[in-house]
Amino acid sequence: MTEILRPGAGLIFMKVGTHAQEPLSEIIARKRKEIAEAGVSFWGYGGGTCHPLTAVQPFAQDFVRRGRVIYLCMQPMNSQHFALPDRAQEYSTDGVKWEQFPKQINVRGSRYALTIQELHEEKFELPLARTRVAVGNSQGRRGDQYIGGHVDKACLEVTEDLPADAEGPVEIGLVARLVEPFAVLVRS
Repeated sequence: MTEILRPGAGLIFMKVGTHAQEPLSEIIARKRKEIAEAGVSFWGYGGGTCHPLTAVQPFAQDFVRRGRVIYLCMQPMNSQHFALPDRAQEYSTDGVKWEQFPKQINVRGSRYALTIQELHEEKFELPLARTRVAVGNSQGRRGDQYIGGHVDKACLEVTEDLPADAEGPVEIGLVARLVEPFAVLVRS
């Protein structure tokens, strides 16, 4: 955890819960099994923020060039995501060339996926006010001012100072390490 909160560290924050009619506890068990069998897993997601090609990949590649690791820090929450649990068949790192998912990998009800390893439960408080958006139109905006409403994920960089008007921290319950290609497009 100390590495995750070190100033200059990069992380992806995401709220997680039931997804495609599957409870979070079952998703975690399935993803751990995928990592054990395939060496990697794909954590599915959707929405307009954290697009694989324009946000996550450039963000992660920048940090890797600087010798850093990117962590996915997840805040468990109650959710009612009722999308159909359609299984994605293919993924793409560029939107042009598509590859079949390995048979051990199962991404459901998602448009995108993060590539992860080392998925584990880890509880700590993440002061979003000590982060800033690292890429995109909101680059530089404080994390606690960006996350909210329909915005439930972001590529963030940890800063040094905690502003006086900071909102309370969020409780992280799940952490994974991002690995290349970091994020992909998926399709059924």
